[in-house]
Amino acid sequence: MTSYKAESAKQITDQIRRVLDHGSIAVLATLLESETLRIGGKLLVSAGGDAIGDLGDAGLNNAAIQEARRFMRLREEAKTMKVSEFAPELETAGDSLLMFERIEGEPRLIVAGAGHVGASLARLAALVGYDVALIDDRAEFVARELFSNKSEQTIDLIVAQSWSDALCEAVGKGRGASVAIVTRGHKQDEDCLRAAIVARPGYIGMIGSKRRTTIVLEKLREEGFDPEELKKVRAPIGLDIGAVSPEEVALAILAEIVAERRDGSGASLSAWRRA
Repeated sequence: MTSYKAESAKQITDQIRRVLDHGSIAVLATLLESETLRIGGKLLVSAGGDAIGDLGDAGLNNAAIQEARRFMRLREEAKTMKVSEFAPELETAGDSLLMFERIEGEPRLIVAGAGHVGASLARLAALVGYDVALIDDRAEFVARELFSNKSEQTIDLIVAQSWSDALCEAVGKGRGASVAIVTRGHKQDEDCLRAAIVARPGYIGMIGSKRRTTIVLEKLREEGFDPEELKKVRAPIGLDIGAVSPEEVALAILAEIVAERRDGSGASLSAWRRA
């Protein structure tokens, strides 16, 4: 029994490590209270639906997997629930208490372009807890002395010899990463967008007017890029908050990135009062 529990715990630990390494998502269900089952049982449910572990009852395992899938679609980090709340048919385990925890790596943002908007975006994202990489082909724009505040020390500053190579390397495995393309020109935008689509991050946005972004997207469509993938690109990037200054534009961009990650609507929270 002890050997089985140790092996199960090791499998869960190893899977959590893989989830974090790959920028994926999982939900860990832990049995906190029960009159009939052993306390501490754990079940890890991955984004693909696979499950590792055991809560001590096959029916509870199945119900917890379904609830974990629902929980995964929410924005909460953790939630405790009585079994009777999500599986009333399991009468013998109804009073048992489970905790569902979201397992997810630190959100990552790759900013291509370190001009006024890009630098402001990198600073703001780092301040709110993103793992940030800031890329530019001009070394003086990503000098460490420009990002000397405490919250900016974690920003990964990258001098790009090749925009495409630098962006692909920064995105890594893709899942969980967001890419904001805010370079200074069409050529750089195109190079970054090509690389970003190939890297397949969770979010891609590109700055520019409707006309400018349409030209870039149309050119990539003519090059043979998948039209469905191009439709996912947020261009122009950001939410409409009437932003004017670089800092305001950065705020509008980050707001859209957070909304995408957390499945938010971007609508005013008080809109219902005026309906």
